[in-house]
Parts: sequence; structure tokens; C-alpha cells
Amino acid sequence: MDFLDTLIRFFAENGYVAVFVVLLVSGFGVPVPEDISLVAGGIISGLGYADVRVMCLVGLAGVLVGDSVMFLIGRHLGVRAMQLRWIRHLMTPRRYALVRQKFDRYGNRLMFIARFLPGLRSAIYLTAGMTQRVPFWRFLMLDGLAALISVPVWVWLGHAGAQNREWLLGWLKRGQGAITLAVAAAIALVAWWLWRRARDRHARLRLYREQRASRGRGAED
Repeated sequence: MDFLDTLIRFFAENGYVAVFVVLLVSGFGVPVPEDISLVAGGIISGLGYADVRVMCLVGLAGVLVGDSVMFLIGRHLGVRAMQLRWIRHLMTPRRYALVRQKFDRYGNRLMFIARFLPGLRSAIYLTAGMTQRVPFWRFLMLDGLAALISVPVWVWLGHAGAQNREWLLGWLKRGQGAITLAVAAAIALVAWWLWRRARDRHARLRLYREQRASRGRGAED
């Protein structure tokens, strides 16, 4: 893969800063595949040019800062963001309609799912800010949880395959499917946790109301 080789050379010569910048501009909608950039970062760590743990942290910082900038642009400019030339190129009317449709279907959960939708990721974060319905802390939490799954997987994949390019390329072809399965499992786990928390909160609220009603009846007696 010529593009992967180009990234490897660029990252090896310029280190962590280059990885961060490439991931940052990828978050702005520039057509640079995020997963390939993370794999390239992992490869240079496997070749001894970087530390794989630091590379994971740099990767997380790069993707989260890029995503946050897109969200904040949408939040502060609203629909006026569509007047920016590069935003118009990123957010075509067809893509905007598709993103709004997904928002109607998934709600805030889309912030988590977006990390695994490369073609729509930047548009989703921008639209999330434009809706004014998603607090920044919630966006960052959901996006961060998704990044904690995807970023280390791609970086460690590159690290493990740095010396075996054929094995690495084979996993690159299968990797998205494997991550999709991991995402499905993570979504199921998060949904179960949210359901259990809501159930417990509802039970505590009901108990509180019953105790309050009981005290009220005791006072009347």
C-alpha cells in the first residue's frame, strides 16, 4: 500500500507530532483514512521509532481534538457553518439528510457509533453540535469511549505487524469487520449498563416516594 508506506516514512521522520497533526486534519474531514494513520503510527513503534503506549495516547489525543473541533464549530456557528466552503464540501445536502435520519433513529448513541462510520464521522460530529441538543461533556464521553476501543486496536495491530507486512495487510482487510463486532459487543454492554442504572434509579425513586407518602400518612394520624 503506497499510501501506508508514505505515512510510515513521514511519521518515522517527524515522530508523534506528525501523527497528531494527520489525525487532527483527518477529523476535519480531509480524506486521510484514520485507521490507516493509526496503523502507521503503530508500525513505527514496532520498528523502534516510538513507544507504542505513547503512540496510543497521541492517537487518542489526535482523534478527540479533531472531533471536538468539528463539534464546537457546529455548536457555535449553527447553520451558519454551512456557509463555509470546506464545510459545504464535507456536508452535502444528501449527507446532511442522511445524518439527520441517523440522529432520529439513534439519538445521542450516534456519538458513539460515529467513530466506526468513516464516511460520515466528521459530518455527524458537526451536525451534533449544530443541533444544540448534545452537551459537550456527553459528546466527549461517548466519543472518548468509542476511541478507547478503536484507537488502541489499530495502533497495536500496526505494532504487532511491523515486521510482517503480509500478515498486517491481511488483518487490515479483516480489521474493520473485527472492530465492528467489538463495537456491537460494546454497545450491548453500554445499553445493558444504562438500562440497569435506569432501573435502579427508578426503584430508588419509587422507594423514596413510598417512604415519603408513608411519613405523610403518619403525620396525619
